[in-house]
Amino acid sequence: MQPVERFDPAGLEILDERECLRLLRSVAVGRLVFTQGGLPAVRLVNFGLDGDTIVFASGGGEKLRAAERGDVVAFEVDDIDAERHFGWTVTSVGHLSVVAPDEAALLERTMPLRSWAPLRNRRLIRLGTESLTGRRLPG
Repeated sequence: MQPVERFDPAGLEILDERECLRLLRSVAVGRLVFTQGGLPAVRLVNFGLDGDTIVFASGGGEKLRAAERGDVVAFEVDDIDAERHFGWTVTSVGHLSVVAPDEAALLERTMPLRSWAPLRNRRLIRLGTESLTGRRLPG
């Protein structure tokens, strides 16, 4: 028996966790959504997956401070084809943390993470996924 497709009220297909993880692995850049000075902030980051956790590199700055505090953040990836009117989006929500140096060294060897800009005092940050949701516009 095939699984029953589920759709939200807008007619978008609701994706299961396995499909969300597959789509996360299909792109290299996502949007980190966090709070900076009490206001929403969005930053593009290159990332990789370690199981179901998102890992990205950062230098000093607001993303590192958010990880040191253990802030709750959102992380979004998507792919849109405007001509064919097709696309999907996946959002992960969870707490940030700074990866310990010994684990970071192992991850750096097994999961090369590129950065948009040169990073001073490069640190790895992990987003522990507590909620993973996705939607797809049926094609």
